[in-house]
Amino acid sequence: MKPIAMNHVAPHRVTYDRLEDLLNALAAGREWRVEPMGKHEDSLSGAPFERAIIDDEHYVVKHISRDLDWVMRVLGDGADGMRPRALTMWQEGLLDALPDEIDHVIVGMVQDPTTGHLHQVMRDVGAAMVPAGDFAVPLDRHRRFLDHMAATHAKYWGFEDRYGLTTTQHRYGFAHPAVTEAEAAAGHDDDIPRMFPGGWAAVRAVSTEAADTALALAADAGPLKAAMAEGPRTLVHGDWKFGNLGSLPDGRTVLLDWAWPGEAGPCVDLAWYLAVNCDRLPESKEDVIEAYRSDLERRGIGTGHWWDRQLELALLGAFVQLGWSKPGDPVELAWWTDRIVTTARSLD
Repeated sequence: MKPIAMNHVAPHRVTYDRLEDLLNALAAGREWRVEPMGKHEDSLSGAPFERAIIDDEHYVVKHISRDLDWVMRVLGDGADGMRPRALTMWQEGLLDALPDEIDHVIVGMVQDPTTGHLHQVMRDVGAAMVPAGDFAVPLDRHRRFLDHMAATHAKYWGFEDRYGLTTTQHRYGFAHPAVTEAEAAAGHDDDIPRMFPGGWAAVRAVSTEAADTALALAADAGPLKAAMAEGPRTLVHGDWKFGNLGSLPDGRTVLLDWAWPGEAGPCVDLAWYLAVNCDRLPESKEDVIEAYRSDLERRGIGTGHWWDRQLELALLGAFVQLGWSKPGDPVELAWWTDRIVTTARSLD
């Protein structure tokens, strides 16, 4: 399949300078108001939310900026005057090119020209989202997510990043203890970054090689990038966690939070899905992997010549991202360490 080309995506989307202007456009003469709104329990970023109400229409306003959100900072999102990646996806029409199975629910973007702050307005689909909790997601719903993940990857097969999206180093370097130090030095005290050093120390107590391997690749993802470059490319979302996923009555999947998109192998999304959702999967990781592979092949993507190697590399990458969070469950940690050490030894 050919890479997705600009004539396959929508023209540049309008971006407003003021939130009031976007809400006035949505209201079309009707009255509107904005109210405080709490975050979903599974939302781990620092971005605050509000609710906009126009008659019986409810919208969610997400306020996005580096000073508010640790995720943006550690991913290099919006750094050095670059557009936030969610805005890039919107303005370049990449969201409009998503397959029919996916609904991003975004209705408008506002970027304040003086502060650079981004305000993303979405339809309020809270009732459709996966409920927070520690219970397993129903098998049919989970399998639909995998199928729609495969649909997204097939739609963008051959994607080349010409837009400044997430780099390999940012994707795999965010959980290094040096990031914790940098965040603290800048006066930030968000909970998740402060967990990285202790988490990796706990991994090292179980498997020194696994911890050292992960930290080396977090510091320099070059060897992982080079090995992954031998496989296929697509557009990955980067954060297929259940907290970002929902199911609409018509069967489509809601996919929120476009902070991590970029060019990568399709197994990168699959491996993150396995790592971040481990406590709530309704079937074994091996069955998840086979289900996704079958979905991809059913959509016309052959996997025979690249699958095994690229899967193992993606699993290694997911451990570099989330291995620090695994020591609390010895069985879960062992599942990853048993695989990634061998794969890491094969890197140049």
